[in-house]
Amino acid sequence: MFSKILIANRGEIAVRVIKTCRRLGIKTVVVYSDADAGSLAVEMADETVHIGASPAAQSYLVADKIIAACKQTGAQAVHPGFGFLSENAGFAQRCADEGIVFIGPNPGAIQAMGDKIESKKFAQASGVSCVPGHIGEIADTAQAVTISEQIGYPVMIKASAGGGGKGIRVAWNRKDVEEGFPAVRAEAKASFGDDRIFIEKFIESPRHIEIQVLGDKHGNVVHLFERECSIQRRNQKVIEEAPSPLLDEATRAAMGAQAVALAKAVNYDSAGTVEFVAGQDKSFFFLEMNTRLQVEHPVTELITGLDLVEQMIRSAYGEKMAFEQKDLKINGWAIESRIYAEDPYRKFLPSIGRLVRYDPPAEGEHDGYTVRNDAGVREGDEISMYYDPMISKLCSWAPTRIAAIDGMGRALEDFHIEGLGQNIPFLAAVMDEARFRSGNLATSYIKDEFPEGFHGTAPTTEQLDILTAVGAAMQRVYAARARSYASGLAGAPREDWVVAVGHAKRPVKIGGEGDVAVELLDEGRTLELTDIDWRPGKPVFKAVLGGKAFTVQVAPAAEGFDIRHRAAKARVLVLTPRSAELHDKLPEKQAADTSKLVLSPMPGLVVSMDVTTGQQVREGEVVCVLEAMKMQNIIRAERDGVVKAVNAKGGDPVAADEVLVEFA
Repeated sequence: MFSKILIANRGEIAVRVIKTCRRLGIKTVVVYSDADAGSLAVEMADETVHIGASPAAQSYLVADKIIAACKQTGAQAVHPGFGFLSENAGFAQRCADEGIVFIGPNPGAIQAMGDKIESKKFAQASGVSCVPGHIGEIADTAQAVTISEQIGYPVMIKASAGGGGKGIRVAWNRKDVEEGFPAVRAEAKASFGDDRIFIEKFIESPRHIEIQVLGDKHGNVVHLFERECSIQRRNQKVIEEAPSPLLDEATRAAMGAQAVALAKAVNYDSAGTVEFVAGQDKSFFFLEMNTRLQVEHPVTELITGLDLVEQMIRSAYGEKMAFEQKDLKINGWAIESRIYAEDPYRKFLPSIGRLVRYDPPAEGEHDGYTVRNDAGVREGDEISMYYDPMISKLCSWAPTRIAAIDGMGRALEDFHIEGLGQNIPFLAAVMDEARFRSGNLATSYIKDEFPEGFHGTAPTTEQLDILTAVGAAMQRVYAARARSYASGLAGAPREDWVVAVGHAKRPVKIGGEGDVAVELLDEGRTLELTDIDWRPGKPVFKAVLGGKAFTVQVAPAAEGFDIRHRAAKARVLVLTPRSAELHDKLPEKQAADTSKLVLSPMPGLVVSMDVTTGQQVREGEVVCVLEAMKMQNIIRAERDGVVKAVNAKGGDPVAADEVLVEFA
């Protein structure tokens, strides 16, 4: 076995590879850029090598620097993780030429399958059913428009070297192609160093299902069943699960056999994924093959019991696979939620900054479910604008799909992050949503279920009780503390209060010592809070209500608290009856008028400013393009108007909510 492996990657996947290497007794080398100098991966590795500036094009994408680091440290092999150089056939060949083992498929397999254009040609020649499209390079925007109109809208514009949701757009009309083609090309160049683009028909309401394959250098290939990856936003996977709720045994076997046949045809010898677009009728078409480890590999590991990183290492070392297809079985159900640094309440725009608090749920077995959290960060780390905005991958496993979903919901409750926007409330909303729980999925799910964006969810009856009880319990603690500091006070603490959750006002009596009883005077019932784990200043409140454990996020506010349970959040005021009467007479604060301003929705870099002072602009026209976390975001005018002032130009860094353009 190898004695030392260099990891040509960063963040979560670098940490993931280190963990397996430690278990196998293999020393690790981590390369790092300026932005990652203080990262968890750097801290965990046995050796580290600095390889350049923060932009990936100056560090993680520079093959010469990776090869030099291998020679400097004596690393026998390179694990490329995912992204960066993981699907670069030239890099894999370079490693072979330098006597360094590439922990991934052979260069020929990468060349045949890793390139999205060539893979489709190869699949067609092999008799694999493919999505209709133009299989070939596209020179410019004009040709892209011509091809799109020949195929028929909608079409998918995709980078040949793309992955991770980058370098991809859906175009519904000519204008979308004219705007999207150059944006995809720019993203592809920045993220992958390859700006070749292809276009294919976009199949509406499809499901994204992929088959995990695994091969060795002795001609053996198996599949490790499927993953459903249909919950996507901007073509970026958000929630994955294994197995798929769509497939029956016959369809699963057919997809698996096709994936294995394709892998064998190119002499595939590592972990890889054959991706399919599937109809609700269980029809499926080859989409592409990712010749690397997938981000969502943990759900496959959870249902099979295999360590895919270990299998890749053993394959690269030349070991024969220790099992056959007949030995593999699906055990239970696994869900993965990608925790992203983004603000779901602001159209999921990237949110960079420092993890002031980072407190994930405890890994391991819980009551009926198991939690796994793959992360490359810890409290105090910074989420940089230079790389993918993923914070961690939270996974749950249980014997059944519904139990795994419920376990994920509880794990998301227990995940606490402060310092930047994150999508935990949105993920929690999906876990509670009826369509998701039914398994009726499609890649359009988020757009279908949240057409106006995400604004949280209204509290259910159960959540209203939780918010009421928690607010009352916290008020009791603060009141007791105030009495202990005051002099000359006598008598029992006040019991009669009014708890206002949003516009709902509930007269209550609060009693109890360690446990808290909240009597709902207008409803004739009492909420009993037990096993309370909270103290003033703690941002997470844990307790049991009605025999059911829960966790909420809490923060003090004027006359009450801001409390969030899953996707339901509210300002909870705990008032005296007289104060509650007066509150009804207070006028509501009017929001500031920003209709004449175009604000930067995120911190980032202005790629281009597309308007000038005095220009007449129509609603929907492009105002500027911002780049953040390797993604280009087109900012459009939300109203007609004449430009009064332009406050930024191409190349300028901007902060969130900075005024970019003012209208007269």
